[in-house]
Amino acid sequence: MKEKIYLIPGLMTDNRLWSRLIPLLEDEYELVHVPIPHSEDFDEIIDILFNFFTEEKINLLGFSLGGYIASYFAITYPNRVNRLFTVAATPGNSTEAEIERRKEKFAVIEKEGFAGLTYEKAKSLLEEKNQNNDELIKIIQDMFVDLGKETFISQLTSTFYRKDLFEDLTNLDIPIWFFYSIDDRLLNKQAINKLLLDNHNMNVISRVGTSHNIPLEEPELLSIYIKDWIKTQTKIDK
Repeated sequence: MKEKIYLIPGLMTDNRLWSRLIPLLEDEYELVHVPIPHSEDFDEIIDILFNFFTEEKINLLGFSLGGYIASYFAITYPNRVNRLFTVAATPGNSTEAEIERRKEKFAVIEKEGFAGLTYEKAKSLLEEKNQNNDELIKIIQDMFVDLGKETFISQLTSTFYRKDLFEDLTNLDIPIWFFYSIDDRLLNKQAINKLLLDNHNMNVISRVGTSHNIPLEEPELLSIYIKDWIKTQTKIDK
């Protein structure tokens, strides 16, 4: 029987986020995409997930906002999680500057309507080496448009209420891995520094580059780390 991994996507991303990663892992693992529940309240989100997961203990991987949700789930229901892996995510709270930027996005939607992502905006979200990859640009644009205005407002609003989960995560006795790009401008640098400088048993891995959409841009590297993560022993294994 294959080991199962639940995959939670990020802001305005869906199962297409994993489209280049799954072919590298599906022979060895059962991969289950878990859409972010439609709520602005993290407590409600993780309670919905609690009922979604069928196993007693799960392997949980989250990308970006999904990484925060996965972390929140793990600290709230530690007895339900075997291993935790977050990609392009930090357990930090939202800074005032981040909240202000997001409020500005709402103001633009109110004024101009929900227009999705322009080609140039989607292109700017990719690492320089991938900015001529029309297939990747289209995936990012299509996910954003298909998920639509209501999802965007719901997911973005939820990020106003992030609390710092760092301390609670350090107290968990499970394998916890973080994987991110060093120059990812969408990540909270203070939260990254905390992960790097504080004493804890969590595994923090970085790659050189700007990529936020690591599952789409670096699926091979990510798949290697996922395999290593699954091999780490848990209390059940021991």
